[in-house]
Amino acid sequence: MAWIDIINENDAKGELRDLYGSIAPRSGPVDNILKVHSLNPPSLKAHFDLYRTLMYGRSELTRAQREMIGVTVSTANHCHY
Repeated sequence: MAWIDIINENDAKGELRDLYGSIAPRSGPVDNILKVHSLNPPSLKAHFDLYRTLMYGRSELTRAQREMIGVTVSTANHCHY
């Protein structure tokens, strides 16, 4: 299994701290799938912007359908996200 260095919320500074603050649930942790970008804040922002667009942007799919697709793909990939 690969290991990727990450910066946790308590150690984040500057742009990364601001990004974490804008994407994390109130007083909750930032998901690891986003923390893998912590050494490159622009990639974190791009990843989160893509997610927001796919899940909340205009589409013929409902939000529930989008979530079902995500769950199905995650299950097929044996991924808990």
